[in-house]
Amino acid sequence: MSLHAQLSPEAQARLRAQQRNSTITSIIISILSVVLIGILLLWILLPTVETFTPEIVSYQAGAEEEKKITKREMNRAVQRKPAAPSSSMAKVIAANTTSLTAVPIPEVDTPDPSADFGDGNDFGDGWGSGEENGAGFSSIPATMRERCSREDRLQRLANNGGNEQCEEAVVKALRWIKSTQKPNGSWGSTYPVAYTGFSILAYLGHCETPDSEEFGDSVLNGILYLIDKGMKDNGLLRSKSVGHGWVYEHGIAAYALAEAYTFCSKLGINIPNLDVVTKQAGDAIAGGQARSGGWVYNFDVSSNDGDNSVGFWQIQALKACKHTGLWNEKYFDKVIDNALDYIEDVQGSNGAIGYRRNASKSPGLTGGGVLAFQMWGKSSHSVVRNGIKYIEKNAEFDWADQSSNLYYHYYNAQAMINRSGGAWEDYNDLFRDKLLAAQSDNGSWSRKQRIHHGSKDTHMATCLATFMLEVYYRFLPATGSKSR
Repeated sequence: MSLHAQLSPEAQARLRAQQRNSTITSIIISILSVVLIGILLLWILLPTVETFTPEIVSYQAGAEEEKKITKREMNRAVQRKPAAPSSSMAKVIAANTTSLTAVPIPEVDTPDPSADFGDGNDFGDGWGSGEENGAGFSSIPATMRERCSREDRLQRLANNGGNEQCEEAVVKALRWIKSTQKPNGSWGSTYPVAYTGFSILAYLGHCETPDSEEFGDSVLNGILYLIDKGMKDNGLLRSKSVGHGWVYEHGIAAYALAEAYTFCSKLGINIPNLDVVTKQAGDAIAGGQARSGGWVYNFDVSSNDGDNSVGFWQIQALKACKHTGLWNEKYFDKVIDNALDYIEDVQGSNGAIGYRRNASKSPGLTGGGVLAFQMWGKSSHSVVRNGIKYIEKNAEFDWADQSSNLYYHYYNAQAMINRSGGAWEDYNDLFRDKLLAAQSDNGSWSRKQRIHHGSKDTHMATCLATFMLEVYYRFLPATGSKSR
């Protein structure tokens, strides 16, 4: 006879429940153990993941490869009131990383302006009056060249015929420009929009952005001043709405804002309304082209003529606009085709290019016409070849006389370095050391007597000279590559 213990139904139910709970708990503990072990293995075995930092793509004319320059980390913000960016500007820029022109502006509206630049009809009182305010000029692209580190700049200076003295001269000039800025962010008094555009272009030519340690605030305040002007005038960038001088201002300032936008967008710097005003300014240039294919005073679209002293600024500005990415890739193609056709049409048989159709009367703008073709991918065109020959044969540079007309040499320097080879070497030997020797101890360039284009004006002469010394590492995009 055997005895068996019999559990009650309630005890059996409790036992099964305990077994289920134990099983579930074991499974959960196993899963958590596997996850924990996996995390530990990842932490031990995998390399540290770095935070992504935006890069500046460096483009070099004639180079086969692109180099990448990583910008330094910075975190700052800027904000401003749309109405008055100068006095009541609350800095508000959001940044996540690191961080060239003069054209006199006439007050006299002449039906057929003189082809001689700087004779009093082409510019106004502010251009060449001898005051300590003026303008400068510039040139630049969208892909940033090797200009954003001292080491790279010095290397390109050495490669292209410059030297360390060129770098030192540029830095001294930028410090002088900074010291002359007004509290509202502008420069100059008669044509502050143009002067401010020149100054910003000089900064950007040395890779000085709103994030730059020494010049950042000056750059930012200048940009905000131009944005405010554009927001109040439907994208038109001008100090005055009367006279024909404002067309120069608009082209110069649009050029500066477009280049600034490209830098800022690459660096993650958000400046309110910079994109809006840049887009409106570029559209105004495209829409203001004359029937001839050139540009004239007041953006008279019905004109069958063109003024290259006006037009070359618009052409440079549109190139900078194209590289912003704010327009369709082919948006400006027809406008530029017409513009280059006009330049080809007015080029003289000797290769010279002047203000209007009579090239022999004022051939000093030849470099500007050559540059226009180079920067728009037509470096092998006959206009370029013939223009280069003219410059090689006729260019002179003596700081004491009219041959050192910096407005003309601003264009020549870019055209010749993009041509490269012997043409550039000879031209570089012509101007470099003489220009360096003419710089004042305070970093500026000044004139004792008027040389065409208002370049007796210290600010204007300083900007022009700065642009020429930045040319060694600042090329227009799509220029120079296989240009010969």
